[in-house]
Amino acid sequence: MRLTELVLASGLVWTLAGCKSPPELVPCQSFAPKGSRWFGTIERLDPAMDALVPLDATLEKLAEGFDWAEGPVWIKSEGCLLFSDVAQNVVYRWKQGEAITVFLKPSGYTGATARGGESGSNGLTVDAQGRLVLCQHGDRRVARLEKDGRFTTLADRYQGKRFNSPNDLVFRSNGDLYFTDPPYGLEQGNNDPAKELPFNGVYRLKPDGELTLLTAELTFPNGLAFSPDEKTLYVAVSDPKRAVWMAYEVQADGTLGRGRVLFDATHMVGAKKGLPDGLKVDRHGNLFATGPGGVLVISPEGKHLGTINTGQATANCAWGNDGSVLYITADMILCRIKTRTRGAGF
Repeated sequence: MRLTELVLASGLVWTLAGCKSPPELVPCQSFAPKGSRWFGTIERLDPAMDALVPLDATLEKLAEGFDWAEGPVWIKSEGCLLFSDVAQNVVYRWKQGEAITVFLKPSGYTGATARGGESGSNGLTVDAQGRLVLCQHGDRRVARLEKDGRFTTLADRYQGKRFNSPNDLVFRSNGDLYFTDPPYGLEQGNNDPAKELPFNGVYRLKPDGELTLLTAELTFPNGLAFSPDEKTLYVAVSDPKRAVWMAYEVQADGTLGRGRVLFDATHMVGAKKGLPDGLKVDRHGNLFATGPGGVLVISPEGKHLGTINTGQATANCAWGNDGSVLYITADMILCRIKTRTRGAGF
């Protein structure tokens, strides 16, 4: 690992741990918004949408010029946002009133041989000890960033076969880590000769390292999130032929019961940009799920309440600030919107 990488990684640990002396963050090109900062529209399909998103709400563009912004995570202790640019193999840091900085590079592919495709980190989260945990497309693993700036592999194989390219992840309150493993980080996707597993799975990793395949039935599992009571796991399926969000009952042992379709957006594919991707849940159990058109707001019963229209293929989102602000990664754009609700966990 090069010295510059160690400096960046040490900076991340400083941010999460709240130490007194900040590192020297690496400056990068300007990602200042071009033109108006305000854009997008709000589609309201049910009166319940008004209780979640203010009538005068609009999207605020914070930065633009990325290749494919993904995996945002809010760092409460520092009041900043970290997010991936998958194609550029970078994690960026955004904080109000400061310039965007390169926070970690390489973020998802640490190999010496150049490769194409979506090789960087994707989903990001933070464990109970404040350490960053990443889905690394290029290295085909789930990894944790340590204090010395090096990565610890948490999981990279199932029954001896390498993962495809772990995509998104979420912790349960007991420390179990759930993640999806579609083929998007493989240069030829499902047809890549490097693909070792005959399916695209959803997994559970326990703190002791025990790995369980929860389901292999989904064609392209992507984003995932728990209901506030953790009795349901929602999984987005990024399949244009069956663009759905699944709901699985979480069993007493942490495995999944039979899944059901919570909402089917297949009829929206093509007419609007994007597919089911990342998602977050508010404290009332409503899903804020990126998909065709932007961020779909879906009730726990599966009713489509409305859409925050970004006009872009929208990858993921994260609650930030006091939990009422939704940060959104939409193709080349980082944006946010003020809501009337609070994210689960805030």
